[in-house]
Amino acid sequence: MSHRMVLRKERCSEGNFGITANSERCLWAGRCMASPGNATMSCGFLLQGFSEFPHLRPALFLLLLTVHLATLGGNLLILVAVASVPSRPPMLLFLCQLSAIELCYTLVVVPRSLADLAAPGFGKGSPISFLGCAAQMQMFVALGGAECFLLAAMAYDRYVAICHPLRYAAVVTPGLCARLALACCLGGLAVSVGLTVAVFHLPFCGSRLLVHFFCDITALLHLACTQSYADELPLLGTCLVLLLLPSVLILASYGAIAAALRRLRSPQGRRKAASTCGSHLAVTFLHYGCATFMYVRPKASYSPRRDRTLALVYTNITPLLYPLIYSLRNREITAAIRRVLGRWRGRAEGWVRVCEP
Repeated sequence: MSHRMVLRKERCSEGNFGITANSERCLWAGRCMASPGNATMSCGFLLQGFSEFPHLRPALFLLLLTVHLATLGGNLLILVAVASVPSRPPMLLFLCQLSAIELCYTLVVVPRSLADLAAPGFGKGSPISFLGCAAQMQMFVALGGAECFLLAAMAYDRYVAICHPLRYAAVVTPGLCARLALACCLGGLAVSVGLTVAVFHLPFCGSRLLVHFFCDITALLHLACTQSYADELPLLGTCLVLLLLPSVLILASYGAIAAALRRLRSPQGRRKAASTCGSHLAVTFLHYGCATFMYVRPKASYSPRRDRTLALVYTNITPLLYPLIYSLRNREITAAIRRVLGRWRGRAEGWVRVCEP
């Protein structure tokens, strides 16, 4: 019997899963131990989710469902509002892509979490296959990486608009916006595939129990049977590409913007120019702050339960805040949303009048 099988048997016998329905989990682990070859490949992982809090199940389900529906509604409203604008400025095109990314971002994680909370077997954990876990992690990293690059592209847009206003229409063309949008998506996809291959080539041992509600990088690395920092190099490289490189471009853009604002003599002109950057800065701080705190740290500092709570915030609350920030701070988005809501209200009143006897 291999060392890993002995380790899993010891964990089952000692009841170290730390959650209810221990016998069911041990039976699941036993089936994996009986499988030939790589047990992770054959049985995958077990997502613990929030199964150790059965008394919070109804409240947590309703809270996540409410936030999820609000996030979907807010981002869909921005997409419809931008689509209704006849001539779309470049910033609106970037906002449209940002809303689409946030929409997909939540759909990768939240629906499965809601299904697990509503499942009859709540308290037993949720099995997920090896390939399913890899696909979820890859899509999550790809969308997060595309957002990192997109925020850098939006910072460049603000730089050209403020520092070179007369050349803005000639430089930031719809063709350039389309190329930047495609580059953001392809860059996030390439980095995510590389990181996913590197992480899922690591040896996994122990209970295969992910103390998380989705296949996050930190939860998977916490299960990996590695002691060397060399195994953390793929994550470090990903952080350098997705976080450091775009943040340098953003800082350079806003450094040039700050220098241009200092040269303006009119305080009103400074405030007007700076106000166009407020929403982008708020979203940038939220996104990079959460990502840096979660992933730019050594494996020894990982805390599965704390990381799970933080992930609950940045996968549910921050995507909800983005539409609110842009709808409150961006006049073009606000005007477009009002037009769309006005049309819907007019149609609803027309239907009411038709249905009246």
